This record gives sequence, structure tokens and C-alpha cells, in this order.
Amino acid sequence: MKYEQNTRCHSLTELPYLTPSSEQAQRLFHGRGHGYPGYEHIAIDWLSPVLLITLYNAVDIIELQQLAEKLFSSISACRSVQVQYRYQQQGPIAVLVGEQYSQTVVEEDGLKYQISLGRARNTGLFLDMKKGRRWVKDHSKDANVLNLFSYTCAFSVAAISGGANSVFNIDMSRASLSTGRDNHRLNEHDTSNVKFDGLDIFKSFGRIKRQGPYDLLICDPPSFQKGSVDIKRDYKKIIRRIPEFMNPGSLLMLCLNSPGLESDFLKQTVAAECADCHYVTEILPADVFSNVKQEKGLKILIYVYKS
Repeated sequence: MKYEQNTRCHSLTELPYLTPSSEQAQRLFHGRGHGYPGYEHIAIDWLSPVLLITLYNAVDIIELQQLAEKLFSSISACRSVQVQYRYQQQGPIAVLVGEQYSQTVVEEDGLKYQISLGRARNTGLFLDMKKGRRWVKDHSKDANVLNLFSYTCAFSVAAISGGANSVFNIDMSRASLSTGRDNHRLNEHDTSNVKFDGLDIFKSFGRIKRQGPYDLLICDPPSFQKGSVDIKRDYKKIIRRIPEFMNPGSLLMLCLNSPGLESDFLKQTVAAECADCHYVTEILPADVFSNVKQEKGLKILIYVYKS
């Protein structure tokens, strides 16, 4: 379903959300795509058996409760409707209808992932990256994979499922890496060739090089983290290291999820810092994530490194 720019809603209960097409994790409503003027601050996700409404601005409390009850009654598999107030500090979560769930396990493309509700601002799985995980699974056969900013290691799960020889996961958050281990266990993976290192990537280039060389690079950095990452400033530091890290002919999946930066920023950075990287294609998110202001959304660019 693609959202049209001239579509308008009059109340929360009239949002044209979709019912889940399956038990798999999925986004049902993506107001963040700017297709519904006045509702850019709302997203609705199906994280079976939980429906999660995410608010980036305040809404009418009565309408919110009515929406929750409507969703709960219309989706038979739903056991809980929760809301996350992302505009508040720490992004607290509350139950609107049904049972309390602080965690659940969801499926996507036959793989399982741990979801946490209320422990952090993010649940543990970015749904707009589904096609990216699918691409990794399809291109990991016999590859040594470097997964930078690995978070909860969803890409690592996809890579091992796709037949990767090894994966090196790096993230500053040891808690996220612990969830990554759990994600591999959920999928009954042999993790003898999967490494999890809680490192500051920009202070660990020597260690990264020693664990290589690699055949597939996944780089999905945050836009900004105070004191550690400013991707506008720092992406080039990673790109210029590609000749040290990667085997000739290796594949690169370079991601950018900064509303203030367009894909041209990443293309220009790659061209300036590593001319041996050749653009292959762009992976577009699923239709539900269609964005009227396309450059505001997630960008996933595929390159091949030819030394």
C-alpha cells in the first residue's frame, strides 16, 4: 500500500491502517512517510501478539483509547495494544488494551527476533530494514561478514542463515550484543564463528583489520550519538578504511537513516574516500514505508569493492 500525499484523516479512529497480512512482524501504518498530512507523528507496528502505536507528538487521549480498542477488536490474534510516547524522555510505553507484554519473539522471513517493550526507545528490530536483511541473507553464502553498528545483530542472524562462514559484530552497547546472542539462539545457530565485541568502532580499526579480511560489509550507523557518532562527520572515516578491511570483489551494504542527509551525501563520500568502490544499486524499503519526501527515509546503497 502506497500512501498518497493528498490523503487526509479527520481522527485517529479513521486512520486507514492495514490489518496484519500474516503473523510476521510488519508496519501497519506509516504516518512518518508524510502521506497523511497532520499524522506524520504516528506509526503502528504489529509485533505479534502486540500492536504498538508509536507517537512522536501528543494526541487526544480519548481518540487514542478509541483507536486502541478498535485495533484490539479487529485483529483476533492481538493480545495487547500498547503505546510508546517517543516524544517523552526515555520513550515510555503503556498498555492501552489487553495484557502486559514486556517482550515477545517475532518472525520475519522465517527467522526469529527478540523484541523488548519498555526497556529502551527501540524495540530491537527496525522493520524498515526487512529488505536489507533479506539481501544480506541472499548474499552471505561462504562470506566472512563485518557487521558495524550491529545493534541486536539482526543482520548477523540473516547472514548465518544465508550460509556465512563467519560474522564479526561490533557495537558499543554490550546489552544490544547480548540480545544479538539471544537472537542467534532463537534460530538455533551455531555461533562458534560469530563474534560479538563491544567496541567503539572509531577507536578499533586495528582490531577490525586483524579479524579480516572480509567479503561482505554491513554498515548501518546511527545518525548521531552524543560523544561517539556524528555520521555526517564520521562516515568517511569508515569508507576510507575499506581497502584495509575488505577482499577484492567484496560487497558493501552502506546505510543512511538521517532525515537531514540525502543519498547523494553517501555517494559523494564513497567517491571521495574510496574510488575503488563501485555503485551497484539501491534497496528501497517496502511499500508501506513509502515516503513522499523520499530522501527523509532510510537509504540502503549496495557497492562492490574492486581494488
